Amino acid sequence: MDKKRIHDMIAETQPNICQVVVCRNNGILFSDEWNGYKKDDCTHIMSVTKSIIALILGIAINQGSIGSIDDKVLSYFPEYQVKRGEKTIQEVTIRHLITMRAPYKCKGDPWSKVCSSENWTYTSLDFLGGRKGMTDEFSYRTVCLHILSGILFKATGMNTVDYANKYLFGPIGIAKHENYYAMSAEEHKHFTIDKEPKGNVWFADPQGLGTPGYGLCMSATDMAKIGLLCMNEGKWNGKQIIPAWWIHEMTQPRTVESDWFRGMMYGYMWWIIHPGKKIYAAIGNSGNVIYINPEEKTVVAVSSYFKPTVFDRVDFIEQKLLPLV
Repeated sequence: MDKKRIHDMIAETQPNICQVVVCRNNGILFSDEWNGYKKDDCTHIMSVTKSIIALILGIAINQGSIGSIDDKVLSYFPEYQVKRGEKTIQEVTIRHLITMRAPYKCKGDPWSKVCSSENWTYTSLDFLGGRKGMTDEFSYRTVCLHILSGILFKATGMNTVDYANKYLFGPIGIAKHENYYAMSAEEHKHFTIDKEPKGNVWFADPQGLGTPGYGLCMSATDMAKIGLLCMNEGKWNGKQIIPAWWIHEMTQPRTVESDWFRGMMYGYMWWIIHPGKKIYAAIGNSGNVIYINPEEKTVVAVSSYFKPTVFDRVDFIEQKLLPLV
């Protein structure tokens, strides 16, 4: 392996990459950094956050805090006042949220209304449901997934980052994370698109609940640990952190009825890249990726600073990076 050749190739062809870690057979095969980043620096991993939340939900279900993904969402919010005439939200389950099959009353994500409100969970609930009923249509969302952090808090009494630190990050050697709060819309935007290294933080709402659709910051080294945990069916150093049945269920492929997602299929907030080979990935905007090939015992973690419309990162991993390492 010519590490300099790989370094130069990435610098020339994938200029927003900050860190890459490639693991094979549970060991690190390749690790490198670009753009002034150090090994332990973090980037905002964007929608890779969704896949981390999926793991956290699996832990909470296994502990019995959350009954099932078929629990009705409103069963966790008995105090929530359903809008007059609303007849759909009552049927929405956790499964609908994590498979992106939940119905909404809005097109796209209502960022400004949710993120300027006093309670992001309740405001997200306000957009859930609608006159079309339970259509089972694939509708990819980000900010409205805040409902999941609300459910986790209701079920466990712990906010998102504390629960993650205790039951996921800590047990696999990921540094303790803290909440990050934005005092203005400008600061929120800066957090999302800033290209400088970040610390071990998770963007949070005014109640201290971490955003489940985006907002988590990690290094590629820690992303690789998540990948290895999944590749080993939830085990870490012989200890079962996430139940193997959840990893299996979470990565079952489901068809995505849309041309926007490059023919990929979807599990529980993980993308299924090659169903026959059981290759799956956590994918975030700007090309942040945790790529997992269980058959080849291979994990690739890529962290990147903000650059919109990076759609070819998985192709890059499979066609350019892995053949060189």
